[in-house]
Amino acid sequence: MAIRIQAIRGMHDILPGQIHHWQRIEQAARGALDAYAYQELRTPIVELTDLFKRSIGEATDIVEKEMYSFADRNGDDLTLRPEGTASCVRAAIENGLLDQPRRFWYQGPMFRHERPQKGRYRQFHQIGVEVFGLEGPDIDQEVILLSRRIWRALGIEDLELQINTLGSSDERARYRARLVEYLRGRFEQLDEDSRRRLETNPLRILDSKNPTMAEVIAGAPVLTDDLGEDSRGHFERLCQGLGRAGVTFRVNPRLVRGLDYYNRSVFEWVSTALGAQGTVCAGGRYDGLVEQLGGSPTPAVGFALGMERLVALIAAQPETATGPSPHGYLITVGETAQVHGLAIAEQMRDALPGLRLWVHCGGGSFKSQFKKADRSGARYALVLGPDELAREAIGIKPLRSDEPQQTLPLSELTAYLAARVAAHPYP
Repeated sequence: MAIRIQAIRGMHDILPGQIHHWQRIEQAARGALDAYAYQELRTPIVELTDLFKRSIGEATDIVEKEMYSFADRNGDDLTLRPEGTASCVRAAIENGLLDQPRRFWYQGPMFRHERPQKGRYRQFHQIGVEVFGLEGPDIDQEVILLSRRIWRALGIEDLELQINTLGSSDERARYRARLVEYLRGRFEQLDEDSRRRLETNPLRILDSKNPTMAEVIAGAPVLTDDLGEDSRGHFERLCQGLGRAGVTFRVNPRLVRGLDYYNRSVFEWVSTALGAQGTVCAGGRYDGLVEQLGGSPTPAVGFALGMERLVALIAAQPETATGPSPHGYLITVGETAQVHGLAIAEQMRDALPGLRLWVHCGGGSFKSQFKKADRSGARYALVLGPDELAREAIGIKPLRSDEPQQTLPLSELTAYLAARVAAHPYP
């Protein structure tokens, strides 16, 4: 007996009953990105491993434990991309796109070998934004406003914006030394992960979700004490700008982000409805990364939103729990009606963008076709048989309402369906 092949753990199929949530998010994001005139950029899902070692940091959990890396037949060390920023930076440098300020966006799958759990998978999907060549807090504010526009388009209202500043690289280094000194003095209170990170990435200890670490983290020094005038002024102007734009936020001094390349402004949009994996969007500035990867010094800022976590949020909304059903299901009786029915359906689709029309194929009795029309979720059954063809008419039977059954001239079908499309658009 052959062994049944299944999907790889932590990598999931997106089925027809779920895909409408994904499409809704993608459409909302595209609408917001178009409103801000961002340009789409598509990069390969496989890159040289060194790209991520140099950008993310060799001492991070991602590089040390989570990347899918392998040697190809030429002996090159390659990696399935674990995040999108490094690839965008590489593409911008390689293709000479940093000659002027640029606003890019991307979408696609990312890969990390993590322990699968709700909201965290080994293949996950992101929509991301990267802006190059602008250094003021105004562009930090713009990308936050852009992300808020996506939540509004999706009708998501329960997200909290948390912001912080990491200062410059020198300021962060001074803070790192103070933090390490503090944590070494409490080494016995640290959990295993924190002890491992103490020498390699101590700021990540502040992001620990282990409740036993809460007291140690609460007593740790705060980075804002090491900020200089420029960093402090940048953050204050960002906060003022967000306030004037009506954005509610909370300053979280423990927000550090998990990647080494961040500096100055960082932010996360967080939901309380997803448990431990509550961050649905995160980003910030990474002014040194372009130079670090071989380009000229270039300020940069961006964010990435997690598709799977957003899907979980909107799937919980009662009004979006089901996908788009067909407006109509065309039932045909006899071979002649089948031929004419397919032609009529094409005419309707040409005339009505957005029409979802299902034509019955495969034969079957009139009764069985009606059963399939009902199971399809269609709002109306359209009936075409010899009598209707002789009269150049079509029968209309509502399947989801108490409207009366009727027969219409074929010449009036376009207007009839247009009203139904307008009443039930998607998304």
